[in-house]
Amino acid sequence: MYNKQKKGSFLALLPLLVFVVIFIGVSVVLKDFYAMPVIVPFLIAALTALFMNSKVNFNEKLDIFCKGAGEGNIILMCLIFLLAGAFAESAKAMGAVESTVNLGLSLLPSNILVAGVFVISCFIAISIGTSMGTIVAMVPIAMGIGSHTGIPVALVVGAVVGGAMFGDNLSMISDTTIAATKTQGCEMKDKFRMNFIIVLPAAILTALIFMFISRGNNFHVTESYTYNVIKVIPYLGVLLGALMGVNVILVLTGGILLSAVIGIWQGAFSLVGFMQASAKGMQGMFELIIISLLIGGMVELIKNNGGIDFILNVITSKVKSKKGAELGIALLVSLVDICTANNTIAIVTVGPIAKDISDEFNLEPKRVAGILDMFSCVFQGIIPYGAQMLSAATLSKLSPFSIMKYLYYPYLMGICALIAIVMIPSIKERYTITR
Repeated sequence: MYNKQKKGSFLALLPLLVFVVIFIGVSVVLKDFYAMPVIVPFLIAALTALFMNSKVNFNEKLDIFCKGAGEGNIILMCLIFLLAGAFAESAKAMGAVESTVNLGLSLLPSNILVAGVFVISCFIAISIGTSMGTIVAMVPIAMGIGSHTGIPVALVVGAVVGGAMFGDNLSMISDTTIAATKTQGCEMKDKFRMNFIIVLPAAILTALIFMFISRGNNFHVTESYTYNVIKVIPYLGVLLGALMGVNVILVLTGGILLSAVIGIWQGAFSLVGFMQASAKGMQGMFELIIISLLIGGMVELIKNNGGIDFILNVITSKVKSKKGAELGIALLVSLVDICTANNTIAIVTVGPIAKDISDEFNLEPKRVAGILDMFSCVFQGIIPYGAQMLSAATLSKLSPFSIMKYLYYPYLMGICALIAIVMIPSIKERYTITR
């Protein structure tokens, strides 16, 4: 808990500054934000934290680091990352992604084409828990729609990216949802319900904008999109289980078992093939897990050296209300995402600091988790050097800047999130006022 009597130390934040300087510096020099593996500057930053503060014995600093890295929520988050990776890859290997995409396209009304692409992208992303997977699956289809209708390809691709970020923000198996809820100690279903109410107006308005822009462009799907409803069951099971409040470990384990049974039954893979797919999915999470451990240990050292107290002192000296604290958290996670071009890492980095701010101002954990997730996704969805935009631009052979003007959903999500902070009081505030 934050101690108002402690002013903290700006110098304690040096590890974070080291990370930013190395990552941003190398990325700018190479003109590529993905040339520098993010784990390297994080390791250097963690080592910097270990070698600071000569007043504390090095072995004691190692103990502090290990305590932070082994904090309960960090370890639980890592376990969930492993299960989420296994589920995503095993479901993909048995054809769930392809069936989900094709099912959506088969139901697509021709008179609301672009809006339909947006809605399908939302559904796919919220089902499979990855904006990147949604973009890779849907952008080639968006290109075909654009070439057959005369609708600007950038417009349809913008609809795909917007829908992908909708799901990235809300999906129960998204890295961002897992990181946001676990760092704040709240239930996924609670964060989902609150978050959904905030972003739903943005999604509806986005769909209406796409309908208005593309009016008069009717396109009838002539290609036969084959799908198997049975292969969509694992996604539906995970979504329903999470919404019902079932423990996320049980939900993901159930999804993995459903993928295994259906995949083997349908002949998509053997038992060995299922295990290989699951292992591949878990391996894809290894870097994120190591980064989470490094950040957990580094933040604990920063906290011990007075860095967190310094941040909180600065914020509390400028902020006098819950709204101000929430805006401060939104600003922090937005800046870190802009610097790292990775919304999950932004949440994992800011999460512990946001938790301390939340405790100081008695904020609702689910509301803070939603703020972390929404604002990180807003900027991740619009920065031209982010993985989502680069993938969409590469697949569609367009400039990221030509797509940016059609990213209505991320822009509107940011506006709705700000309105929610400024104009909609938390449940705690309403209770206090009415009482």
